[in-house]
Amino acid sequence: MFADYAKIVIKSGDGGNGAVTFRREKYVAAGGPDGGDGGRGGSIFFEVDPNSNTLIDFRFTKKFKAQNGENGFGNHCNGKAGEDLIIKVPKGTIIKDLETGKVLSDLSEDGQKELILKGGRGGKGNSHFATATRQAPNFAIDGEKGLEKEIILELKLLADVGLVGFPNVGKSTILSRVTKATPKIADYHFTTIDPNLGVVKTEHGDSFVMADIPGIIEGASEGVGLGIQFLRHIERTRLLLHVIDVSGSEGRNPVEDFEKVNEELKKYSEKLSNRKQIIVANKADSLQDEELYKSLEKVANERNLEIFKISAVTGQGLTELFNHVAEVVKTLPKEEVVDIDERIVYTLDEEKEEFTVEIINGEYVVKGPAIVRLMGRVNLQDNESFAYLQRMLKKLGIDNALREKGVCEGDTVILNDWMFEWYE
Repeated sequence: MFADYAKIVIKSGDGGNGAVTFRREKYVAAGGPDGGDGGRGGSIFFEVDPNSNTLIDFRFTKKFKAQNGENGFGNHCNGKAGEDLIIKVPKGTIIKDLETGKVLSDLSEDGQKELILKGGRGGKGNSHFATATRQAPNFAIDGEKGLEKEIILELKLLADVGLVGFPNVGKSTILSRVTKATPKIADYHFTTIDPNLGVVKTEHGDSFVMADIPGIIEGASEGVGLGIQFLRHIERTRLLLHVIDVSGSEGRNPVEDFEKVNEELKKYSEKLSNRKQIIVANKADSLQDEELYKSLEKVANERNLEIFKISAVTGQGLTELFNHVAEVVKTLPKEEVVDIDERIVYTLDEEKEEFTVEIINGEYVVKGPAIVRLMGRVNLQDNESFAYLQRMLKKLGIDNALREKGVCEGDTVILNDWMFEWYE
């Protein structure tokens, strides 16, 4: 079964906590602190899998979590880092942040592997906090929590040439005649419900990949008939072969079909509507009215588009068409689905020490990544750890920010859901 869209949750591993331990050995009267650091949490990577061509596995597994780092131990032993999680996806997969819609990565190269979520940093053991005046620190720092994000996976087929057109115009028949692909073919609408790929090899030794895209109908750009799912697969193609039934057997007008399909392409993407296009007038073997073809040929000449009259059933004109297509493809650059300045986003980890101070119902509420990290790293039940918190509030500028907001002795300050009374 083919699947080209999935929504999943990914979570990087938590960092291990630092240890609070002291050296305890016979004949050592006053062993110092020897708590080891916590291990780093596992990160989440996405990697191209050359043996996969569908996102079907993500319909059954929706949540992926990297391993947590181990806590630190005594005797200066650090905890083991959590194992990274590598998620395999088909070539051509785009990763997006569901909340922001931001493109995190475009996995379109063989062997490509990208970091998406960074694991939490391990906490420091109490051995780091020993000083000349504080020789027995009774606190350590907890590890950072891993990040959790809901993301979208979209598979956009990697093909050089895309066959587009209304349903039942012969796209699948063309693909089956010129490649080894075996799409389902029958004389009724929407035989093809999934995109099909095939490699075309010409008599001159040239080759390229061609995709048969399910039939486009009116309203496809707005999602009618699963249109958007179909249209995304021609975004990477360099050349469109616009297949049109000129036989008149179903009472269709070739010119009207040509205009309607191009209108849907334009509504979906202005860039896609300007993609180089060759008109393929199919079913010439059963042409009932020569004027139908001539009217389409006239439009092609007016738009400066090439047109080929073929019959996919008998093979008429196929060799000439695809020898020409092979030459055209050589001259066209590869298409990028996302802008280059947007595509390289490998991590959602925020390193900036950001925070905000708001006054809500007379209370001073401090929020932001900086305060979340800080409050997750202190033990409020320990006096020395609490003193560390106070020093960090000054270092990060939170003290000054609260004073600028007008905080006074006795006011309530909330730090990441922890409530304190302010004193100078």
